[in-house]
Amino acid sequence: MEKVYLALAAAFSVGVGAVATAWVQSRIGTAGAGALSEKPELRGAVIVMLAIPETLVILGFVVAVLILTGGG
Repeated sequence: MEKVYLALAAAFSVGVGAVATAWVQSRIGTAGAGALSEKPELRGAVIVMLAIPETLVILGFVVAVLILTGGG
């Protein structure tokens, strides 16, 4: 039964991170599209702002691996 709880915890860590990233990127994408329509030179900044939330999914994956392997 303990393995089931570990698998659920790992899935929860990745799932919550993915949903939060999707929500944040939808907000940034909308604002970025509006900003780009007014100032096209902000393209690089918008791309960086869209890439930063991806680290949340990567960190969720790292936590899931640590949970499943028993590390830490």
